[in-house]
Amino acid sequence: MPLPKELHYTAQDYWNLPDGQRAELIEGQLYAMAPPSRIHQELVYQLGRTIGNYIAANNGSCKVYPAPFAVNLNADDSTYVEPDISVICDRSKLTDRGCNGAPDFIIEIVSPGSRRMDYSTKNFLYAHAGVREYWIVDPTKHCTTVYRYESDDAPTIIPFSQELPVGIYEDLQLRIADFIE
Repeated sequence: MPLPKELHYTAQDYWNLPDGQRAELIEGQLYAMAPPSRIHQELVYQLGRTIGNYIAANNGSCKVYPAPFAVNLNADDSTYVEPDISVICDRSKLTDRGCNGAPDFIIEIVSPGSRRMDYSTKNFLYAHAGVREYWIVDPTKHCTTVYRYESDDAPTIIPFSQELPVGIYEDLQLRIADFIE
């Protein structure tokens, strides 16, 4: 008797999900995404807006995209993630369907159901795909874990009350506590 076949999903499965159903495709496996909380959405909005305003005020060329926004990390159709915030500076990576290749900067806001995915799976994926900087904003722990893969620095943990420099921009600092009521 043959062993049961493990399902291996493709980009076609990802793009054909029913309307309103969100999932990520990671190495051929689909992972359902729960609806975000109010604080999660507030942080996505405020961080995305602040970074976008900074880019515009400095005549920058990078683009900021909040989720849902498909990122095909390795441009190989086996992994599509939807980071909470993606900053892409190489516009040749942008298509009508999202981003093909690694964004320069990614922010994930931790939700109860995404903790393992954000701290482990996505951290590994982002490090190996060429993301320059990755933040994990954790509302439960009131801190942000910062990975600067480009400079190979050890991760740092910054409390929400402290200024947090954005590594891809020399003069932009954010205080997460400023975005929470």
